[in-house]
Amino acid sequence: MAYRILIVDDEPALQSLVGEILAGDGYETETAGTCAQALERFRAAPADAVLLDVMLPDGDGFSLLGQLREVRDVPVLFLSARDEDAARLRGLGLGADDYITKPFLPQELLLRLRAVLRRVYRQEPDTARLGETEIFWGKGTVRRSGEETALTAKEFALLKKLWEARGNIVTIDALCETLWDGPLVGYENTLMVHIRRLREKIEADPSHPKHLLTVRGLGYRLVREAAP
Repeated sequence: MAYRILIVDDEPALQSLVGEILAGDGYETETAGTCAQALERFRAAPADAVLLDVMLPDGDGFSLLGQLREVRDVPVLFLSARDEDAARLRGLGLGADDYITKPFLPQELLLRLRAVLRRVYRQEPDTARLGETEIFWGKGTVRRSGEETALTAKEFALLKKLWEARGNIVTIDALCETLWDGPLVGYENTLMVHIRRLREKIEADPSHPKHLLTVRGLGYRLVREAAP
């Protein structure tokens, strides 16, 4: 399956150029010219990576980066005419995976995009299955009944942690440590919210789960096979 790249830039000529470069290398592409348009399209179908301009008509790429990451934690590469050290350092400091200055060589863009995608996705197996639910680790999505749904960053982290220990109990403290870098007191209710939302995406009947089970007083367990 080809990686899908969202190109966010307000210059139609550049959108077209970058789209042709990526399509020629086997990528699927989507374009947006504003922050609002980018968010709308990303929420509808989260991309595997984003090429993001810094200056946009209704905002800036620095702010948009954070908004995109709230939807899904994907690699982001800034593609900007601003080559000042301050702009580059700010973008990288906000968590961007690379910062490419316009103009650029097509081969440079492809090489740097490939490097980021390899680094982010290389350690994940392609797919896994929970009953009728298929998990795409590299894309951070799940598919049930033919419908593919994106996982949030925290849902992905939860599912990955539970999958690695499937068949065994993962304690509440261990799950909190996965999500918030420590077993924080008072986060149990917030954890329950994330568990509920994850069940809505992987279970046929979230109110009567067969895959992601609660072990009262201890934590949660992902079964190896669907319960009968």
